[in-house]
Amino acid sequence: MEPFDTRDPTASNFWDERFQRAFTPWDKGGVPQALQEFARQASRPLVTLIPGCGAAYEAVFLSESGWDVTAIDFSAAAVATAKAAAGKWAERIVEADFFSFRPAHSLDMIYERAFLCALPPKMRPAIAAHWAELLPSGGLLAGYFFFDNSPKGPPFGIAEQELDELLLPAFELLEDAAVADSIPAFQGKERWKVWRRR
Repeated sequence: MEPFDTRDPTASNFWDERFQRAFTPWDKGGVPQALQEFARQASRPLVTLIPGCGAAYEAVFLSESGWDVTAIDFSAAAVATAKAAAGKWAERIVEADFFSFRPAHSLDMIYERAFLCALPPKMRPAIAAHWAELLPSGGLLAGYFFFDNSPKGPPFGIAEQELDELLLPAFELLEDAAVADSIPAFQGKERWKVWRRR
């Protein structure tokens, strides 16, 4: 494969180039087990936002489960890929920048899957602040968090203590579990966590 032209993951064309070439090693190709179990156990369908949705398998799964889902990505190529596979749920996948996005309805949940680790560490405070801004008190931040100390990325790993420092001012941790079905890039380095907005 020829080298990529774009090296800045904060630019949408970085992700466009990788989706256009079908170079998506972070793509599981389906819906992870913990999210499936979480959705089955939920007392009701939740109004959910999926930032950095990529191929958006989870958006389709949750929509099929009766949830009101909006999946966003700032990569036009990612959105095109997701819409092509989403069938009747394609309108729920939107090209948008997370940092300026405002949902049409109050959210119950934000689903995190390789969004925090896709962007450089300097952007983490802004991500956490916008998560907190978008969720009302009692709202959930649920998903997968990648722990690693390599300075190179993406994916950019985070230390457990750093994640706690980032989120604990606005969130409380409800659930923390090992992940049994990680893709090779995340094997042994990710946890399923559910946080509740204070």
